[in-house]
Amino acid sequence: MLNPIFERYEKDLIDLARTVWENSEPSFREFVSSRVQVEYLRRMGFTVTENAAGTVTGYVAEWGSGKPVLAFLGEFDALYGLAQQADHLRPDPIPGQPMGHGCGHHLLGTGAIAGALLLRDLMQAEGLTGTLRIYGCPAEESGSGKAYMARDGLFRDCDAALTWHPSNFNMVCTGSSQSCIQCYFRFTGIPAHAASAPHLGRSALDAVELMNVGVNYLREHMEDSDRVHYAISNPGGSSPNVVQAYAESRYLVRSTTNPRCERLYERVKNIARGAALMTETKLEIVFDEGLSNTIPNFVLEEVLDAAFRETGVPEYTEEERHYAAGFKATVPVEDQLSGMPGACRDREKLEKNIRSSELCDYYIETNHSDVCEMGSTDVGDVSWVTPTCTANLNCYSYGADAHSWQWVAQGKSDIAMKGMLKAGEVLARTGLTLLRQPELLVRARDELNRRLKGDGYKCLIPEEVQPHYYD
Repeated sequence: MLNPIFERYEKDLIDLARTVWENSEPSFREFVSSRVQVEYLRRMGFTVTENAAGTVTGYVAEWGSGKPVLAFLGEFDALYGLAQQADHLRPDPIPGQPMGHGCGHHLLGTGAIAGALLLRDLMQAEGLTGTLRIYGCPAEESGSGKAYMARDGLFRDCDAALTWHPSNFNMVCTGSSQSCIQCYFRFTGIPAHAASAPHLGRSALDAVELMNVGVNYLREHMEDSDRVHYAISNPGGSSPNVVQAYAESRYLVRSTTNPRCERLYERVKNIARGAALMTETKLEIVFDEGLSNTIPNFVLEEVLDAAFRETGVPEYTEEERHYAAGFKATVPVEDQLSGMPGACRDREKLEKNIRSSELCDYYIETNHSDVCEMGSTDVGDVSWVTPTCTANLNCYSYGADAHSWQWVAQGKSDIAMKGMLKAGEVLARTGLTLLRQPELLVRARDELNRRLKGDGYKCLIPEEVQPHYYD
């Protein structure tokens, strides 16, 4: 059951989310997605500043004045290789469409707008003052849009940041996430006929392969929580009879904190330099993106938990459960169980629910955690600047996983829309508590300061690197 104040926005918000799903766009090129949100927010009475931090598609929408300042974080970028027909129970790409919303950002951004709209109306009803900001954040999947916004000081005067993420579970997100650096290693050699004059050539592809071998040996000597992934983004051509004069690999380097990530990145760069030396090729290292580890905030998690309990979780019809059952059946149950969140307080209850239900239909209690989970998000950069918390709302069947065709296929469903609207309610109620009890914001800031131990925010993206995109 939606908050009655919220019902007048319901149709507009669902239309908005489905429009973004239908116009899946890549990082820093979310032109349609950004435009429809900006136009809607202006109609709703928000003042909108576009091209936030030079991101072109990023924006900041504001309503109200004075302190406190509450931020709602939204996203709207999609993923390459995940175009998928809606509601189809098998992989079925949309012809000519390279992108798909396999992480639910069409819901995430719209849910943030929903939360701010509802909180705005509640503030007016109670005579509360303060400033609400909706940050339309581009390029979360590749580009780190929030990191550019944080680097440019856009969150500096915020008292708290509230966000959510579509999920298979209803729970407070706790713990940290990995710091991450992504870059290109571009090798240039000398072309030659591979049969008649191989001695004249210097293979850039050899350099790429030697670098990959070196990094694979490095894995034995990294922390267990470290991760390094790569793709050969340009093999230098398709003819084996030509010594490849140009080749390129794209790397992701992750660790638990920014300093550890930077140290691991330097080791990876040294391996690349060695590969260039061995092959007598030239090396260019091109920084692509960087984002920070997340700083958890237990004070805000408690407020979010109370809001979740009071609001409740989405309720589903038999028709919706039947719909979800079809997608759940595409994934073995044992694989579904392997994805249970580590912070879950009662794992037996969750396992029973996964086995017996088509989708998560209850609130999962969690324990506060400082554990760094595998994976990265540019929400981490915001969390270094202002106290931040995240809710997870179920929008999909059990068995579906992020970055999968199943998530894309269910992205326009009534189940997804119910999760999105409920997320708006949870965020609005969290914000309402913070406005009614501003001492909680003081406590949250004190906790952040204790965790930082005097360290200030330092963006991993060098100052000379500006928002950009690579195909």
